[in-house]
Amino acid sequence: MNKHIRRPEFPKRAVITGGMPYGNKDLHFGHIGGVFVHADTYARFLKDRIGKDNVIFVSGTDCYGSPIITSHKNHCEKENVDITVEDYVHNFHVRQKQTLENYDVNLSLYATSAFGDSGKKHNKVSEEVFNLLYDHGFLKELSCPQFYDPIHDIYLNGRQVLGKCPYEGCPSEKGYADECDLGHQYPPEDLIDPISVLSGEKPELRNTSNWYFDLERFAEPLKALVENLKNDRSVRPLVIRTLEEFLLPPAIHITRKEFEPLSEDFIASLGGTLEDIEKKPSVTFNFNSLDERDVAKKLLDGSNVRYRSGKTITPFRLTGNIEWGVPVPEKEDLKDLTFWVWPESLWAPISFTKTYLDSIGSKDSWTKWWTDPEAKVYQFIGEDNIHFYGLPEMAMLMGYYASENPSASKDMSALDISEMNFPTLVANHHILFMNEKASSSGAIKPPMAHELLDYYTSDQLRMHFLSLGLSKRSVSFNPMALDETFTNKAEDPVLKDGFLLTKVFNRMVRSCFYTSEKYNNWAIPTNAISDEITDMMEKAVYEYERNMAQHEFHRVIITLDNVIRKLSKYWSREMKIADAEDNNAMRLQVLADMFYGVKVCLTLLHPVVPTSSENVKDYLGLDDSLWSWDHILESIQAHYEDKDSHTVKEIPAKFDFFVNHESFFEA
Repeated sequence: MNKHIRRPEFPKRAVITGGMPYGNKDLHFGHIGGVFVHADTYARFLKDRIGKDNVIFVSGTDCYGSPIITSHKNHCEKENVDITVEDYVHNFHVRQKQTLENYDVNLSLYATSAFGDSGKKHNKVSEEVFNLLYDHGFLKELSCPQFYDPIHDIYLNGRQVLGKCPYEGCPSEKGYADECDLGHQYPPEDLIDPISVLSGEKPELRNTSNWYFDLERFAEPLKALVENLKNDRSVRPLVIRTLEEFLLPPAIHITRKEFEPLSEDFIASLGGTLEDIEKKPSVTFNFNSLDERDVAKKLLDGSNVRYRSGKTITPFRLTGNIEWGVPVPEKEDLKDLTFWVWPESLWAPISFTKTYLDSIGSKDSWTKWWTDPEAKVYQFIGEDNIHFYGLPEMAMLMGYYASENPSASKDMSALDISEMNFPTLVANHHILFMNEKASSSGAIKPPMAHELLDYYTSDQLRMHFLSLGLSKRSVSFNPMALDETFTNKAEDPVLKDGFLLTKVFNRMVRSCFYTSEKYNNWAIPTNAISDEITDMMEKAVYEYERNMAQHEFHRVIITLDNVIRKLSKYWSREMKIADAEDNNAMRLQVLADMFYGVKVCLTLLHPVVPTSSENVKDYLGLDDSLWSWDHILESIQAHYEDKDSHTVKEIPAKFDFFVNHESFFEA
């Protein structure tokens, strides 16, 4: 390799995590196309790049939360069945796992937060996290309003309450008990027009006591962390922009219609700093603390002035009173609590990492994979979840580091974040469906992932999902197979990127095999590779590696497209000359060049379309050393047992290494 090119550095060990799907549904196209294909591609790349034993890829079914309780209840009533919530969730877990396998998503462990070894480990880790945060003073007991449905005599959580998000400018269609479907958190009393989904009536607010993580204490180190992230090119601007929004000072927004009748004395009594920008439809009051903002909110409520809250750091609720949940250790006067689903899902990947290490008999501590300077964690998530992974999770890790430094537990300024190893968040923008935002609870329903495999191969879908460029913007998934007005399959955008394999690369590989049969008795020529091909492949490898390091998967696909098409043109050009001159020596040189190009391209394709790549590898008669980046630019002979003579497996006429879905050929 060119020693003068500065190449990206990779950790010695890595953990990849994928966002956890809820245990009350099958996987839809967004789970696969927006998260898991990207996570799997990167995990496979790192296995090839740093060694498969140095990479752990974990995720699992998120078993708890009020949406699961509600959907379980509705299922039993609708289907007139008596099934436990445990069995209900476990059935979905099995189906989710099968769908992932059908898409070639190769997890080290796809676990659950409630069952088996991973469930037991998760309960233990949850207890340990809670005790660590409690013992070092990072938790506080707060009595706050919680929705209560008097008709059903039950406290309501999460999606059992439906209203409108109180945040200024939030486009969310659904606000739940204390967060909207875009991830904005707020006190329950701020939810606009709440309705109980159980009774359809407006619920009451009753005070309940819960444990909260004192997220405000970590405001300054979190701000410092975000400043550091700005210097990391692998961190997407979406992550930084979202976190900065929540690190703004507490604010209240009042429309001009509500603001203009207010007296000067009343405005002065609100405190804070008034921000009045002429062209904005509302004015803003900024405050130094949440307590100051709460005083202003009470004054506004007392005068029936409508307002919306600005995004800011608030105490992060850890516990609730849902029976179906991870039990919380009893402390002081609080007992019979369970963890709110979001906090325990943040440390679930640690539980799963520990479960996997135990399953392979490893004595490694989870810290060797999560916090050691030679390790790195990459968490693949959707944009709605940036707040949770970027603020509470990072602050909890700061709490863990602070527990090792007693002075930092008392004074956050003593917390040196430069010496901490934080996960990298790889957040994708929304993947739309037919140019609309689709969700299981919305008007536009997303297609189920397993349904797409009735029309497309996993190769075609993986190529397409990676090509969309979700790192840059929200993009629509427009499968023409699900569009009744569409007739020309050859123009299906989902197939466009797959055609690179089923047409261009497939034809090229097949031609290499047939030419080796005709002119070299199925053997790969041992000629030295030409400078043109050597330079072409070296450039592609460096470009691909750089794009992978920055998680720019659409650029990875562009790199593959460019190099495969250049190879195809080289083949056509040079073979045309060789055939015109009937020059067998030239044919063998071109064949040697092409087999080398195919070999390098296969290594680059392996993380993207693994099964088909491995199929070609087998027909080439090569072993798994082909995938190692230790040999990526070495000659194909480096992988032979017999360095002087190596034959490929014979193939029949019109053989396809990369195939279209059988539905493509239907009338």
